[in-house]
Amino acid sequence: MYQLDVLTILVLTAANLATVSVALPLIMGKGISRAARLGQVSLLLQTLGWVAIIASEAVSGTWMDRVLSVLSISAAAAANVAIYWALREWLGKRPGERLLLALAVLLPVGYAITFSTYSVRVAFANFVLAAQFLIVGRAALWPQTKASLPWRALVAMCYTCVAGFTIGRGVLGGFFPELYPNFAAPHIVNVGAQMAANITLVLTTVAVLVAWRDEAEAKLHEQAFSDGLTGLLNRHGWDERAPALFDQSRRHATPLALIMLDLDHFKRVNDSLGHEVGDQVLRLFSGVLKEHRRSSDLAARIGGEEFALLLPHTDLEAATLIERRVRNALKAACALEPRLTVDYSAGLAILEAADTTLTAFMVRADKALYGAKGSGRGRLQCAD
Repeated sequence: MYQLDVLTILVLTAANLATVSVALPLIMGKGISRAARLGQVSLLLQTLGWVAIIASEAVSGTWMDRVLSVLSISAAAAANVAIYWALREWLGKRPGERLLLALAVLLPVGYAITFSTYSVRVAFANFVLAAQFLIVGRAALWPQTKASLPWRALVAMCYTCVAGFTIGRGVLGGFFPELYPNFAAPHIVNVGAQMAANITLVLTTVAVLVAWRDEAEAKLHEQAFSDGLTGLLNRHGWDERAPALFDQSRRHATPLALIMLDLDHFKRVNDSLGHEVGDQVLRLFSGVLKEHRRSSDLAARIGGEEFALLLPHTDLEAATLIERRVRNALKAACALEPRLTVDYSAGLAILEAADTTLTAFMVRADKALYGAKGSGRGRLQCAD
């Protein structure tokens, strides 16, 4: 019966990794995110690790064997850290980072120290690597996130599968070294581990590409619904998100406040100081809005020099206090930038039963805004 040559599988794995490591940057192109770049780095480190372990088999028993083996195990540990960091960039803070980093340092150091004792170093290296794999697998799924579940589940499945085979190799090398005398031993567990490495390489690469695609789509969505100059929602973003807050307040009969804000004499700023200064004024004002709104509040640049601030669970008194805080903060910011001195007029409306649509609600706040401008500007006026 034909027996699979493990060394051949090793070479194929290294060749596949090298091919993917070259192809992935060409597919993704330049200007990619840090997460995507870390995914590429992880694949490069895996390639280095496999090449080093193959080379160590060729010089087995020499001092170069020790050097190449330690290099291989170091690259494997670093590859796990890189893919973990990629997951953190895509999914937010993940558990187990400190332990993962500690294991990444411990692994090559312990491997080098125990190198002369085969069973100890093989058991130690494989068990520590398996722990790293399990940390990465868990990080792909938990805590839960809005990111697409299929690619996260694929990463978790791949790393858990590899962890299982790695534990198997650790048990063989540590307790049954005669069955697993070297990395190319044709034991069924080792053959399965090498086959799993090939398969999970393909699947993990697919997962990285899907995560990168999702990230690119999210950025396009953000660009479509965000104002490029101020970073606030634009009118499209407002029309997408504000109706949900409006409907929620009406459904649950909770207070909702809307403040429409318009920069006073903004055209004069553009005409006398230029559009560049006008843009600086818009950024200054939007920065104040972002800094002094609450996390639940919705701020948008509706158009030109007009802004909107939607305040859930906010009554008249609280909305007035928020507006006063924004105005005082703007005065303080302008004091530091005398060339950018600006003020605004504002109209405030509190949701009423007659406001059956968001448009009707905005119309009332707009009327109050124009009342403020007609009464001398630089002030807040309440609707009705």
